[in-house]
Amino acid sequence: MSKSLDRLTLLETFARIAERGSISAAARDLGMSQASASRQLKELEERLGTDLIRRTTHTLALTPAGQDCLAEARALIAAWDALVDRFAEQAGGLRGSLKVVAPVALGQLYLADAALRFQQAHPAVGIAWLLEDAAIRFAEIGCDLWIKIGPVPDETLVVRSLGSVERMIVAAPDLIGGKRIAGPGDLAALPCAALEPFEAGTIPLSAARGRHATVTAQVALATNNIFAVHKAALLGIGYAVLPRWFVERDLETGALVDVLPGWRAPALTIHAAYLPARRQRRRLAAFLDHMAEAVSAIPGVRAA
Repeated sequence: MSKSLDRLTLLETFARIAERGSISAAARDLGMSQASASRQLKELEERLGTDLIRRTTHTLALTPAGQDCLAEARALIAAWDALVDRFAEQAGGLRGSLKVVAPVALGQLYLADAALRFQQAHPAVGIAWLLEDAAIRFAEIGCDLWIKIGPVPDETLVVRSLGSVERMIVAAPDLIGGKRIAGPGDLAALPCAALEPFEAGTIPLSAARGRHATVTAQVALATNNIFAVHKAALLGIGYAVLPRWFVERDLETGALVDVLPGWRAPALTIHAAYLPARRQRRRLAAFLDHMAEAVSAIPGVRAA
């Protein structure tokens, strides 16, 4: 093994330990023993002449030098990957790895299938597929791509719009009963199952010809879990604002009804975010295009 490759291996091991927060977890990811990963970390610290990780009984934390080293390590690893990509391009294939973070429901119900189809077409590309609705610290997780519904709160990232999501007010037929729902104001007497952080006590709505209204909701359930909101709507606990892609089948079967067909909640944008680079990795560019096509085929999503 050459010295250059050996140094890169040490940096890759350190980066994985930093991302996982655990030497044993990083060792499992890299297919080596915990002792080997510890030795590589120690060797890197000896070569650099400084401690990179502060060890306690239960946790690992980066030292200031470790934080600087992690940023440099990722840049060097990315440069190596770009070089590999360039020669892989000459050979005609995609290879390497992609670490992707996607929203839980959309990632589970639609995007996972798209990711698997991409992997079928490019078997030399390994994909780490993580589902998370909360905002992430992109640099700490060390991912290649973050797919997020709504704004991306990180100005250091390149953000690409994949599509906008139609959102509607739905309810179980039993909740509506014989009540006449002619307009937004008629919802005031009904309970609401609110999906945070998108809805709270007030729900803005819009309709054709520039009409706007605001519903003051009686929140019976507030949660950040879309599956809980969906279940509450099905059980008649309250009406809910949900994306069409999530309730399309329920609307077809009649389990849920579109309470105000002429009115819609503000659309949300599906974003893809990634680090700026001098030369975007070919596999990431191909995966992004594949995801954009997959998103455009989701019910109730308008392609960017």
